[in-house]
Amino acid sequence: MTTVDHPLAIPADWRDFLALTKPRVMTLVVFTGLCGMLAAPQAIDPILGFTAVLCIALGAGAAGALNMWYEADLDAQMKRTRGRPLPAGRMDRQSALHFGVGLAVFSVLLMGLAINLIAAAILTASILFYVIIYTVWLKRRTPQNIVIGGAAGAFPPLIGWAAATGQVTLLPFLLFALVFLWTPPHFWALALFVKTDYANAGVPMLPVVAGERTTRHQIGLYTIPMAAVAVVPWPLGLTGPIYGAVSIVATAFFALLAARVALRMAADGDTMAPEKRLFGYSVAYLFIMFGALVVDRWVA
Repeated sequence: MTTVDHPLAIPADWRDFLALTKPRVMTLVVFTGLCGMLAAPQAIDPILGFTAVLCIALGAGAAGALNMWYEADLDAQMKRTRGRPLPAGRMDRQSALHFGVGLAVFSVLLMGLAINLIAAAILTASILFYVIIYTVWLKRRTPQNIVIGGAAGAFPPLIGWAAATGQVTLLPFLLFALVFLWTPPHFWALALFVKTDYANAGVPMLPVVAGERTTRHQIGLYTIPMAAVAVVPWPLGLTGPIYGAVSIVATAFFALLAARVALRMAADGDTMAPEKRLFGYSVAYLFIMFGALVVDRWVA
């Protein structure tokens, strides 16, 4: 990690601190955590439920802020990230560090004191995994960064379920596995059409070090176990027919888009339209799957 220093021509304001939390990423994290809580067999008091979701959001925001603090030098070299508060010079790195650490400590303490220690322990693990394992250790060292680091974004359903029940059973572990296996196809689809950005920053993303063809094949390969994990809660009797039907249709469409990416050869000047469609749908896919899980739980 190298230091990025800029004259602070524009002082940071609340929007810059909000940007540090990666609010678009946080939306999906909060949603999967909330759905994990609502799908649990025990209802949680609404005030405690709100507190748990708030803690998940703050923990995700803390991880995002610490990621931006550590990766300020990389962000400055990438077109899609150079406008962030640190590389743009609107905030100093120490402020980002203090903000991230403060959010992390507060979110874990509040979760432990207001909800339960199991949920607080999983929240702690998710923050540390994203910051230390993914950001510090894996991101700059291996093209497997997304594969292993994907666990960081898979924790919220476990946290939500644990907040409601005080324990973790098979279904939330399958939800964890779904997000974990979804992450490589989702992120590698993005990496294919922003490959130049990663190459310029020296980040060893799979398309940069192994090429587009290998990346496309890996997207197809990871989609297979993801599809199996997505559908299996229904035949195991862990969900009802609403989730079963939605999971089959939504996952089949995901697999179709992934197959189109996996089996094609991109030409020079390609607009990467199939990759962009897969990336866009992959975000909607998790909202569809977890939304169906909650509807299935409450309708049944």
